[in-house]
Amino acid sequence: MSIFKKAATAFTCLGLAIATPGLTQTIAITGGKVVTNTAQGHVIGGTVLIQDGKILAVGDNVDIPDDALRIDASGKWVTPGLFSPLSQVGLVEVGAEASTNDTSANKSTFSIALDGVDGFNPKAEAIAITKIEGMTRIAVATGAGANIFSGRGFIADTSGALNSITKGKAFVSVQMGERGANIAGGSRPAAWAYLRNALAEARNYRPGREREDALLTGPDALALKPAAEGRMPLLVYVNRASDLMTLVRLKRAQPKLNLVAVGAREGWMVGKELAAANIPAVIQPQDNLPGSFESLGSTMMNAMRLHKAGVMIAIAQIGESFNARLAPQQAGAAVANGLDWDVAFAAITSTPAKIFGLDDQLGTLAKGMTADVVIWDGDPLELMSSPDYVFIGGVDQIMTSRQTKLRDRYMDLSNARDKPFAFR
Repeated sequence: MSIFKKAATAFTCLGLAIATPGLTQTIAITGGKVVTNTAQGHVIGGTVLIQDGKILAVGDNVDIPDDALRIDASGKWVTPGLFSPLSQVGLVEVGAEASTNDTSANKSTFSIALDGVDGFNPKAEAIAITKIEGMTRIAVATGAGANIFSGRGFIADTSGALNSITKGKAFVSVQMGERGANIAGGSRPAAWAYLRNALAEARNYRPGREREDALLTGPDALALKPAAEGRMPLLVYVNRASDLMTLVRLKRAQPKLNLVAVGAREGWMVGKELAAANIPAVIQPQDNLPGSFESLGSTMMNAMRLHKAGVMIAIAQIGESFNARLAPQQAGAAVANGLDWDVAFAAITSTPAKIFGLDDQLGTLAKGMTADVVIWDGDPLELMSSPDYVFIGGVDQIMTSRQTKLRDRYMDLSNARDKPFAFR
């Protein structure tokens, strides 16, 4: 339900100023515990003022215009919208139904030239499910296909609007470790040799001067060129400590590369080296079981240890098509295992924004930032907390999904026999 419908319903008890969406340009969220993700810290009883899709002011002494729509957030938490640093939300509707699954293209001639935006469906059911859990931005990546590279990923909002792409062609991802070794020919040396030579090929690529023995097609080389030159993040799926050290050596040899380690289950073993190489990590803190030989050193304290070593960490439910919304649970688990709360919360908000070069727009509550704002009924890293309001670009979002509609439909079955057969 939008804030305008909520305001109309609760006018007597909340005393909200009622206005229509077309006339209301200023919204004041008052009285909450405001998590700014800035040096301002947490503002108790603070106000967030929103105007024309931007944050106009944040603090405990904000002048509120007389015509502003007020939302009383007393006893609640007010935070930036959550930002998933890696997902496949919107690329698949039904995982087992190929016609609705655009996560990878194993038989395609192309790999990096595949643009994930072309497969993105903002109307997918998973978008609304993700949004009502407080996640306003998602980084979406395709999977590896014909070779170790995936197509180009992008950043989108979760509004469900057809124009919801925040940043297209935002990054390239590549599969290393055990899976990359298998794709590249059977060994890790084969995968790393392919990666190094593909990067060199992309940097030197000139249209019309393609080599006959080239590893990449012309379109793939052209698509990889920004990442090869360090103008675009290159997300590298890698878990084993020794593989992470190979990634560090790659960065030392090619310092312009903007590398991001994804997974990094044994990252805590080489945290100092990752920090020195300025390689951030996208991790899933609850990855604590030795499910493969490249993750024997998995631990729930990975996030805390990486942070203490100086590594910039982002937290995700990695690669999820449906459950990217569980990132706050991952962050909460990291807090339970020693990570500072503010660092954990930044890892699902401001840190992903920084990794993708959007930290001047997203991830913090500060003047001039895009008004992605969530009002929670409790600590957002607590399992039982949930959003009361979600704003994306200052626009109040409808807080329903297919699941909530089904829940409401079948909550009371006392009169089910009076309903049409299809209802039952």
